[in-house]
Amino acid sequence: MHIIQSPRLSLSNHYPLPLCSFKSPHTYIPSFSPAAKVISISGFSNSLKRVPKSQSAPRRNSSSGLMDLQCCRALVGEETRDDAFYIRRCVEIARKAIGCTTPNPMVGCVIVKDGQIVGEGFHPKAGQPHAEVFALRDAGELAENATAYVSLEPCNHYGRTPPCTEALINAKVKKVVVGMVDPNPIVASKGLDKLRGVGIDVTVGVEQELCKRLNEAYIHKMLTGNPFLTIRYSISLNGNILDRLGEGAVERGGYYSRLLQEYDGVVLSASSTANELSLPISQESGANQPLWIITATSPYPVLVPPVAAGQSDSRVIVFADKECSVESSQRGIETVVLDHINLNAILEYCKQQGLCSVLLDLRGTFSGLEKLVKEAMEHKMLQKIIVEVLPVWEGEVDAGSVAALKTMGRHIDLKNVQASSSDRSIVLEGYF
Repeated sequence: MHIIQSPRLSLSNHYPLPLCSFKSPHTYIPSFSPAAKVISISGFSNSLKRVPKSQSAPRRNSSSGLMDLQCCRALVGEETRDDAFYIRRCVEIARKAIGCTTPNPMVGCVIVKDGQIVGEGFHPKAGQPHAEVFALRDAGELAENATAYVSLEPCNHYGRTPPCTEALINAKVKKVVVGMVDPNPIVASKGLDKLRGVGIDVTVGVEQELCKRLNEAYIHKMLTGNPFLTIRYSISLNGNILDRLGEGAVERGGYYSRLLQEYDGVVLSASSTANELSLPISQESGANQPLWIITATSPYPVLVPPVAAGQSDSRVIVFADKECSVESSQRGIETVVLDHINLNAILEYCKQQGLCSVLLDLRGTFSGLEKLVKEAMEHKMLQKIIVEVLPVWEGEVDAGSVAALKTMGRHIDLKNVQASSSDRSIVLEGYF
C-alpha cells in the first residue's frame, strides 16, 4: 500500500482525430476517403498476391471471402490501385495487432512491384520486428526496385530492433510511400530524410487521416505525454444512465468486447462492480486484457470482484480513500490510498505504467465517478466519448443522473460524431 501525490494535469491541447466506428460482426472495415469509391477490401489479398511464406499477415480462404474479393475487384478495378489503395491495405493489416503493440503504434507495410503485392507485414508486439521487416521478408528478392507502402514513417534509430530505414535501403527498394510522419520526437521525419538521402523516392501524407485514426492514442501520448482518455456510458431511450450493457456487447465482435481489447486500462467505480460476479473480459481472439482500475470511496468494506476465469494476464488496482477498506478473493491486487480520489492521480499512475489509452466507464451509479467526470471536463482531459443507447424505457428518468450530467460543464460541440449499430443498441461516438 502506498500513496501517490501528483500535480493536476491540463489537457488543453488534444489532437483532433477522425472517428473509427465499430462494425459487426467481426471484420473491421476502414472508412475510405470519398474519392476512393471503395466499399470493402476485406479478404481481398488472396488473388492480389501470392501466398506469403511468413505468418505476418494471415489470409482467409473461405468461399465468402472469395465472393467478397470478386465483388471488390469488380467495383475497384485495376486503375484504382493507386497509392491510397495500398495505404488502406497497410491500415487493414496493421489492425491485426490491435491491443497488442502498446506503447508502440500499430503499423502495416505492403511491398508492391509491377502493380502486384509481393510482400506484407505488420508490427505484432512491442519488442518484435516492425512491419517493414516482416513485409521485406515476405517479398524476398522481389523487394528490389519495388515500392514499399507503410502506414507510419519508418524508424531511423536503434531501440529494441534495428532501424527500418536500413532494412529498406538494404533491400534496395526504389520508392517508399508513407501514410503519416511519426510524431515521436526520436523519429519525426528523420527516417524520411535518411531514405531521401540515399536516393530513394519518398511520398508522405497518403490517406493521412485514416492513418491518424489508426493510432489516435499513440499520437496523443506522443504529443501530450498523457494517456488518451475516453468516457463511456449506457443510457435508456428516456435518458436514464444504465448499469448494464446491451445484448451482444460483451460477446466476440461486440462493441464492448472490442473496447476492452483496444484500451490499455478501464476505470470503474466500486459501486459499479458490487453486483457483478466477475469483471468482463474481451472475447476477441488473442486479445490482451486491460488493467482494471477500481475507485473506492465508500466508508464500508469494498469487495472487488474477480476477473473472469481463464484470464490470468488481467490485473486489478484499487484507488481508495483513507476511510475505505478493500476485500478481494484475488491475490496480488495493488491498492493505492489517496487523501481524495482524483483523476489526475489515476492518469499519472497510468502514465507511469506506460498505458496509452484509458476508458472511463460509467457503470453502476453515476455518483461513484461523478467527481472524476467533473474533473475531466473542467480540465479538458477527455478526448473521446462513447454512448450506448439501449432500446429500453426505464420508467421515470433518474433525476440524480440527469442533474449530475448537467453539472459536467458548458455547451460542447463534439467533432466527427458517428452512429453505428450493436445488436439492438445504437452506439454514438464523437471527439471533444
